[in-house]
Amino acid sequence: MVDLDAYFARIGYAGPRDASVATLRALHALHPATIPFEAIDCLLDRGVDISPAAVDAKLIHGGRGGYCFEHNSLFARVLTELGFGVEGLAARVRWNAPPDAPAQPRTHHVLKVAAEGQDWFVDVGFGGCVLTAPLRFAPDVIQVTDHDNYRLLAIPGGLSLEVRREAGWIPAYDVAFSPCVPRDYEMANWFTSTHPTSHFRHNLLCALTTPQARYGLLFNRLTTRPLNGPATKEILDADGIEAVLRDTFGLAVEPSWRPMIERAAQTPPA
Repeated sequence: MVDLDAYFARIGYAGPRDASVATLRALHALHPATIPFEAIDCLLDRGVDISPAAVDAKLIHGGRGGYCFEHNSLFARVLTELGFGVEGLAARVRWNAPPDAPAQPRTHHVLKVAAEGQDWFVDVGFGGCVLTAPLRFAPDVIQVTDHDNYRLLAIPGGLSLEVRREAGWIPAYDVAFSPCVPRDYEMANWFTSTHPTSHFRHNLLCALTTPQARYGLLFNRLTTRPLNGPATKEILDADGIEAVLRDTFGLAVEPSWRPMIERAAQTPPA
C-alpha cells in the first residue's frame, strides 16, 4: 500500500502506529506542515499522475508537493495501512466564488475517516485553507483548530464547509455523502490538470501550513498568516519566487521551472 517508514520520515512522525484519534490528529497536523500544496506540473503541461507509485515517488521521495488528488489519496492509503476506516468523497469548490456563481464540477478530494467509533472529516489537500486537524461530522458546530475556525452546514445530500476569516464565514466547498471509487478521481484529476478552464493551468500557487504560520504563494505574491498576528504580503521578483519555492516551501526546484517562474514574476500587483 505505502512505505510507512518513508512517509513518516518525510513528515517527521515518530509516534504510535495505531488507529487512534490521537494518531489521526498528529498525522493531520504534520502532513500539511511538511508536504506543500502545489500544482506546478499542470503549468508545465506534464499532467498529474495519481497512481500510488507516482504519488509516492513525487510526494514522499521526490521532494515535491501536490494537490488534493495526490495529498488525500496518499493520506488515505497511510490511514488504511494503520487500520482506520477510510472513505473517499468528492466536493464542489466554492472558495472566492459569489453566492450566485454556477455550480462547479466535483473536483476536490476529501476523506471520511472512522476512528474510535466516530466519523471524522479529513482533508490535507486544500491549499492555503487546509485543515490542520480532523473535524467531527457535526453540523452547525464551530470547530476550533490552531489556524482557523470551521463549521459544517447541512445541505441536501451532504455538508458545506465554511471557514472564519476577517470578512466573516467564507464557503470553502460542498461535499457530497456519496462515496467515490478510484475512477471518479481519475476523471476529476484529468479535468483539473488538463482542461483549459482549470485555474491550475494558469496560476502558479503553493501553500504550506506550519505550526507557526500559513504561507501562500500566488504568482509573485507571498502571503504569510502568522498564528498570532496580522497577515503580511510581499511582491517577489523571479529570484525571490525561486528562493521561496525552495526555502519556504521546501521544493526541489528544477531548472526547467525558470520560464514559468519568470512569467509569474511579471504578474501585475493585485
